[in-house]
Amino acid sequence: MSNWELPPSAEYRAWKLPMVEIFETVEGEGSAAGYPTVFIRVFHCNLRCTWCDTPYSYAPARPEFEARIAEILEQVQRFSSRRICLTGGEPLMHREKSAALLAALADLDQVEDIHVETNGAIDLAPFHRLRREEEKRRKKIRFIMDYKLPASGEEHRMVRDNFQVLTESDEVKFVIGGAEDFRAAVRVVQERHQEGQILFSPVFETLPPRKLVEWVLAEPLPQVKVSLQLHKWIWDPAERGV
Repeated sequence: MSNWELPPSAEYRAWKLPMVEIFETVEGEGSAAGYPTVFIRVFHCNLRCTWCDTPYSYAPARPEFEARIAEILEQVQRFSSRRICLTGGEPLMHREKSAALLAALADLDQVEDIHVETNGAIDLAPFHRLRREEEKRRKKIRFIMDYKLPASGEEHRMVRDNFQVLTESDEVKFVIGGAEDFRAAVRVVQERHQEGQILFSPVFETLPPRKLVEWVLAEPLPQVKVSLQLHKWIWDPAERGV
């Protein structure tokens, strides 16, 4: 994936993206779990994971609406949250449009944190260079890379070089469906991980959290954080916009 030279913000704020939803809730996962957060869910995904819980964010479903970047910013500023979760689908697959949205969000004074939920099958290097260009981007933009394991059916699509651009502010999430996934995650951590918080999260429907905790303690994995999907305990797992 190449680098991009973004045009002046007045121009790229007119660019449109296919969207699913924008809403405010509390973050359900990772280091920001529990904080009020604005979720920006972009349409389209380049993967089809077996356990995906947002099939309405990619084909054969259709976008709920299209929005100019300026319109997305307007909606974000209606909320009081100072944190943004940019998610999908896969929010970075729109290339320079995704980069422009990230840059525009980082320009908002009210925003302290923009965590990008990316699926591990997108080259993060251009987006890492984007955030390094300005101090406010470096402080605000961070990646939560969801590295896919065997049970997802998409492990072969992972861009392993992404580990080289992650920093201590980033996170690497492993969604674990069973013992095979756990062993694969441990192997990837040992072979690839350099920086960033490691998260192990159980597939909600198939792996009891207690079992995952037992495995993490027995390994042992003292630097791994077990991450549960808080929103699925608060609301119905199928409920949208929460």
